[in-house]
Amino acid sequence: MHKDIRLHGMMGEQVEYFVVVAGNDAYQRYFFNVVQEDDQLRIFSPGNEVIISPGGMSHQCNGGSFCEYMFGVEQPSSDLVKPEIINRLVMYGAHSDEDGAVRFSDRTSGSETYANIFFEGNAVCNYLFFVHSDLLSRPLKKQQEELIKRLGKSIKRSEAIGSERDDILVSELFPLLNDASAQLFVIKLINRHHREYRDLFRSLYFKNKKISDEDFGRLVTVASTHKIDRYQQERIRIDVMYRSPANKRIVDEYRNILLECNTRGEISNLDNARLTRLKTLSVRNKIPGALFYTLDEMLKKGRYLTDGQERDYTAVTREILEGIFFREIEIESHIDRNDMLELIQAKKKAMEHRDHTFDQLMLDASKMCDEKIRDGADSSLLDGFSYVVTYLDRFDTVSNLISQLAFMENVRINEEMLRGLLEHKAAFDNLREDCFQELFIRELFANAYLGSFGRRKVKTLLEGLAAIAAREATIEELHLDLARIDQEERLAITLREHVRNRIRNFYSKFSTTSEQEALRREVVEELKTKKLISTDIPDHLFDETIFIIRKEVMYLHSLLPQIIKERNAGLREDFLENSGLDRFYVEELEREYYEINGLEIAELYQIRKGLS
Repeated sequence: MHKDIRLHGMMGEQVEYFVVVAGNDAYQRYFFNVVQEDDQLRIFSPGNEVIISPGGMSHQCNGGSFCEYMFGVEQPSSDLVKPEIINRLVMYGAHSDEDGAVRFSDRTSGSETYANIFFEGNAVCNYLFFVHSDLLSRPLKKQQEELIKRLGKSIKRSEAIGSERDDILVSELFPLLNDASAQLFVIKLINRHHREYRDLFRSLYFKNKKISDEDFGRLVTVASTHKIDRYQQERIRIDVMYRSPANKRIVDEYRNILLECNTRGEISNLDNARLTRLKTLSVRNKIPGALFYTLDEMLKKGRYLTDGQERDYTAVTREILEGIFFREIEIESHIDRNDMLELIQAKKKAMEHRDHTFDQLMLDASKMCDEKIRDGADSSLLDGFSYVVTYLDRFDTVSNLISQLAFMENVRINEEMLRGLLEHKAAFDNLREDCFQELFIRELFANAYLGSFGRRKVKTLLEGLAAIAAREATIEELHLDLARIDQEERLAITLREHVRNRIRNFYSKFSTTSEQEALRREVVEELKTKKLISTDIPDHLFDETIFIIRKEVMYLHSLLPQIIKERNAGLREDFLENSGLDRFYVEELEREYYEINGLEIAELYQIRKGLS
């Protein structure tokens, strides 16, 4: 049975280290010494040495480094296509040749700053390791080959790395050395500043999946105090949001679909419909688009529904940018309204197809602008490109805001956002009459997933903006109207949950007026006791709640079993169109039904095929 010795300390105020030395005779050997004058810690064994200093670490040894992959960070496609691989492993002296094969060399020495360690690897926790064993070959490159064969698979799949369970990690790795006299050295480096930021964000986000202005101020304070750069803040937040169980289910499903498409070499109409639905759900669940963008870039790799010909919107984009920016010198700083509207519509279509060609064309145009100005072109060329970028930024801002308002629960818009939206609407309508309606509203109101509260909020927003523009209302009044709907939505969600639980636990019937009134009194009393409400519940909200639950019971106990048995997609669609229930809500009921009854969820996808 192996033993281990653990050494713990700090390098400066930011980096915390843990050194674990495991072996049957670990207690009988020296493995470290401190260089006081240089404030260095030297960890060593015969032929191996790692030095940890205030500015970074250096190594002259076998082994390598590993860490848990952070979601949103570039991964080799060979790792990404294997969901069981969750950790990054870098062996010292290793490189990939042109064929993608890993080659080893005897040059395993090197050094890294802490900034680079926590930038290239995990932002919070990274590991180094080396091994002393008389059974290893003498050439270093041979040692590396033997170590990766013995330990590589376990390291790349171990959950102990992400959970920082060093005891479990050592117990997994040491037996794989197959040498009773071996010594395994594992060095863990923790960025305390990044960990503080991650832990605070995780506690705030996991509580209710949104960050209030006050809480965001706390995050800003931590980032400012510790001088955490924006990139590290972003990758930490994205990684935390991905690891929320509800988010992870959606993102992993999206990845699995793309992996299947990657294997087949094509994306079918069914695959595309499922991907689109998951992206819609991501908006509703406040999942950052960066999670999906990374997967698209890694796995999609140009696979589209078409046969490889350039899409119409891509051709239009290329024509306008090349014609105005690259060829026609006399008009290269000017884009008229029609050109601008065509570019916006092209961007919209590219987003719908998850096609990043548009973004690449814009990046190429930006580089060309810089080069032409550098070579003596009129600086007004940059003004013309800035005009394009400003309008496209407006499109992103409005599209995100309206999507959140339409599909997300408990979204609050402040007066400053409404003033900006009023300005954006005027800018779009300046391109063409009713342009705002065409770009953001028409298709939205035709979306089957748009719920009743989402429809009310968007409709109130449009009417309010029109009234403000006509000087018949104010920003403050519109803000209050939206706040009332938001409050009613939150109350409706709370009421539905409590009434359903009350019915499940205490009421087998709730059809009569007296039963409903008793139910209402008990729910009101419960909500007041929990301080979720301070006044009575409006009649229409309670009546709507009873209506929804009745429909739910009927669907789950009568219609859904029939739909599953007959694979009757038409009956399901008829219920969705006529029940008055939100499609998101019904799909969640279906998912729960399938999980409770142990049914195969893929069958439900087949029933839904072509209808969403």
